[in-house]
Amino acid sequence: MTNQQLQQRKQAVIARGQGNLYPVYVQQAKNAELWDVEGNRYIDFGTGIAVCNTGHAHPKVVAAAQAQLARFSHSCLMINPYAEAVELAEKLTRLAPGSSAKKAIFVSTGAEAVENCIKIARAHTRRRGIIAFNGGFHGRTNMTMALTGKVTPYKNLFGPFPADVYHLPFPMALHGVSTEQSLAALQNLFKVDIAPDDVAAIIIEPVQGEGGFYPAPTALLKALRQLCDKHGIVLIADEIQTGFGRTGKMFAMAHSGVEPDLMTMAKGIAGGLPLAAVVGKSEIMDAPLPGGLGGTYGGSPVACAAALAVLEVIEQDKLCVQANIIGEAFAARLNALQQAFPARIAEVRQLGAMIAVEFMQQGEPDVALTQQIIANASKHGLILLSCGFYGNVLRFLPPLTIEADVLQQGLDKLDVLLCSVLSK
Repeated sequence: MTNQQLQQRKQAVIARGQGNLYPVYVQQAKNAELWDVEGNRYIDFGTGIAVCNTGHAHPKVVAAAQAQLARFSHSCLMINPYAEAVELAEKLTRLAPGSSAKKAIFVSTGAEAVENCIKIARAHTRRRGIIAFNGGFHGRTNMTMALTGKVTPYKNLFGPFPADVYHLPFPMALHGVSTEQSLAALQNLFKVDIAPDDVAAIIIEPVQGEGGFYPAPTALLKALRQLCDKHGIVLIADEIQTGFGRTGKMFAMAHSGVEPDLMTMAKGIAGGLPLAAVVGKSEIMDAPLPGGLGGTYGGSPVACAAALAVLEVIEQDKLCVQANIIGEAFAARLNALQQAFPARIAEVRQLGAMIAVEFMQQGEPDVALTQQIIANASKHGLILLSCGFYGNVLRFLPPLTIEADVLQQGLDKLDVLLCSVLSK
């Protein structure tokens, strides 16, 4: 069976809305490498969008999931609980930034985690309004699409969306948006659209994911914390893409020293198994009544067992340290390329192993160049992802366990790919 044959079969039976970036069908994966059904090898710099921080098929994660599956695969956490979920909640509440007492809930996806944050914040405050940011991505459900600050492709054709959701500009120095402008827009919002004492929550990604890997300035996060404290607003940190060692700390909010009231966790939490969580201050988390939170598959015992193994690997293999080493290697290569092609590479951004390069031409986002790089990546044996408010950003999310020689091979391939495209 070839990639092309499988792509034809896929197009015949899977709706076009669930498209695929590459017509490359995975047969096997190990750590940072993939092999397709035709035997071609790829170095994976996307890891399923920051999911496999511990690499593909990590032996400890596989063994933990297999052992749990042999014991039992499901009982529903809300009916007959199990030790794996309790132990995982204990660990996550200890690892979450800040000194406040915390509790957790488990769900299946990042979007579910965001939805439940909104439910919890509204139950706690008895208020309606939610404030999010332009360029933010929070999921594909109806509520999370409303929160997401980008129409195409996420919101196009899918409205109407829930009301009482408001957006602010996100600081992007490259595009002329400052922290001061974002905070001024918030004050204007309080005057024009909704009073602060009617706002339940402000949700922000400490580093925007789909939005282009722009880090939220510490000054902004501290100002939001002060405003939320002043007005009784719940501050939500969406750490779905930034969590579990990705930015060089267990969670990205730790870089700022700001403690959120609630935070979402998913993607890298369980090594590829569907699991997500909300972790937050106990008095806020307990606002919903018993039975108000949950889901049939939330906190799957198999996923919880895998997540416990992921946490063990992160700690034992010092993956937060490794994230910084990997990120610095990327930054060195990309900064050298920026010096060689200053008219095309506008900015290199790196926080741990969350790395991005943004392409501009004559002051305008160069979307065509970004698309061309993605289109040619698989021919160079690479899996790459794009992102960005304008679609002109290349993002890198390599496994934190990537071997040094494989990393260098991948960077060499990336050099060749980018030089071949940028030189034209």
